[in-house]
Amino acid sequence: MPTLKPVISPVTLKLPDQTITWGDCKNWVLFAGPDIIEDEGLVLEVGMELKRITKELGIPWILKCSYDKANRQSSDNFRGPGVDQALANLGKIKSKIGCALLTDVHETTQVDAAAEVADVLQVPAFLCRQTDLVVKIAQSKKVMHIKKGQFMAPWDMGAIVKKAQKAGNEKILLCERGVSFGYNRLINDMTGLVEMRTIGKPVIMDITHSTQLPGATGTSSGGRRDMSPALARAAMAVGVDGIFLETHPNPDKALCDGPTSLALKDIPELLKSISRIWKTHFTE
Repeated sequence: MPTLKPVISPVTLKLPDQTITWGDCKNWVLFAGPDIIEDEGLVLEVGMELKRITKELGIPWILKCSYDKANRQSSDNFRGPGVDQALANLGKIKSKIGCALLTDVHETTQVDAAAEVADVLQVPAFLCRQTDLVVKIAQSKKVMHIKKGQFMAPWDMGAIVKKAQKAGNEKILLCERGVSFGYNRLINDMTGLVEMRTIGKPVIMDITHSTQLPGATGTSSGGRRDMSPALARAAMAVGVDGIFLETHPNPDKALCDGPTSLALKDIPELLKSISRIWKTHFTE
C-alpha cells in the first residue's frame, strides 16, 4: 500500500523544455552538483555527466552549485572566484548543459543577481530564520529551497513557511540536513521528514550535508560520506519528494566539503538503488 501522499500544495517549475513538479508523488527530483564553482570546467564536467545519468534513468534533475561560500569556518578556506565572476560562469554553464540551476544566497544584496541566473534559490540552514533574507528571496518569485536549521525542530519550519507566504511566494521546498547532537556531530530523525511534510510543502533530503562533522578539523568541517547512501535509502523508504547531494570527480581533492561529497562515479548505482525504493510509494 502506498505510504506517500501528495502534499497540500505541490510546487511546479516550468522550464523551456520540461515542467518539474515536487509533491505530486509522480516522481522525485534530484538536486546534485559540486559544492562550489572551483572552475568552470569542473562544473561543466560534473553537470554533463549528471545530465547523462539522470536522462538515462528518467529522473528530473537540477544542477546544484554555489557561487560563494560565505559560511566557511576559516577565512583562509576557498570560497569561490568572486560573486560576479561566479554567477556569470554559472550562467554560461547552465546554458551549455541545458539545465536548471539551484544556488544558495547568503546576503539580501545578492538575491536579485542570483535570481537572474538561478531557477531555484536556496536559503542556507544557518540563515533560515533571517527574516529579511527569507522575505527577499520570496519576493523574487523563484522556487525557494529552505534548509532547516541544525538547531530547529521539523515543525518549527511552519513559521518560516508563513514568512515566505506572507511575502507572496507559495513555491516553497523544505530541506532536512541533520540536527546538532553535541559537539561536531549531526544526526537525522527520519520521523522528522514525516513531521515536516505535514506542513503541506514538499520535503527534500540532503544526504551529504547530513553526514557533516561540523568544525571537526578545527579549521573546516569533516564528514562521513560513506553514510550518505544509507540516509538516502532511509529517506526514500519514509517518503520524500527529492534528494539533494553534492558530488565531485575526486572528493578528496575538492576545495570545499570534500569529506561529505560523493564520488561522481558512484552516483549511477546510488540513484538506481534509491529509485527502486521510492517507486514503492507511488500514489495513483
